[in-house]
Amino acid sequence: MRNIFIFGLIFIFVVISNALFTVDEREHALKFRFGEIIASEYEPGLHFKTPFVNNVQKFSKQILTINNPQELFLTQEKKNLYVDFFIKWKIADPQEYYRSTGGDELVAAQRLLETVKDGIRSEFAKRTVIEVVSKERREIMSEMLSDAAMNAKTLGINLIDVRVKKIELSDEVSESVYNRMRQERARIASELRAEGSESATKIRAGADRERTVILANAYRESQTIRGDGDATSANIYASAYNQDQEFYSFYRSIQAYKNSIGTSNDILVLDGEGDFFKYLNNQSPED
Repeated sequence: MRNIFIFGLIFIFVVISNALFTVDEREHALKFRFGEIIASEYEPGLHFKTPFVNNVQKFSKQILTINNPQELFLTQEKKNLYVDFFIKWKIADPQEYYRSTGGDELVAAQRLLETVKDGIRSEFAKRTVIEVVSKERREIMSEMLSDAAMNAKTLGINLIDVRVKKIELSDEVSESVYNRMRQERARIASELRAEGSESATKIRAGADRERTVILANAYRESQTIRGDGDATSANIYASAYNQDQEFYSFYRSIQAYKNSIGTSNDILVLDGEGDFFKYLNNQSPED
């Protein structure tokens, strides 16, 4: 009797342990009846199943990562690029995921990886090396991610992100890229030099034009001032002449003596009785 009692307790324990299961908040759970899915929406906690009839399979809700080693892709120019990237994904629909992959994470990862590779291969084939390497990488990954995410949904998978870690060029492609970059830099430098030369020419032309205008204005003003001075001088001379003609004649003679005699080694041969010596010859004996 005692053995039967112990056996009964063991049987009850096994039945109860097979009738209960727990679901963690980081898990999806599927309940099956003879291989057919009958339930999938489970909140975290303790749940019941029919022993020996139902079985439960659990899948992670966490974000999973696929690290892909270097993969060879061709550009529009048929140039080889070695691309190293990784994928972030998680299970979104456990029922669809199970039907598509049998619940095998390796199968799911391989199918998702092929989907992403096809997307990258398609985007690279539309672009040149320069566009892939330096200009449009973000656009490429955005377009590829959009298309691949649609395909991933058919697997019950949410494709979160695809990031390129590294793009390496072959020696041939590297040299070609560097040559094109040098040519582009040389073209830009040439354009900048041409623009600078054009600006310098404009600046010099403007400065020359301003110089010409300033000189012309200065000359005009100087002529005006000179004319005003000559007119004033003529008026002064005329006034002096009208006041004392003899003195004015004497003053002019003195200025002529000053300018002609004693200022240089020049020799003048003049008639002593001429008008030039008029005032010198008229001195009185007492002087």
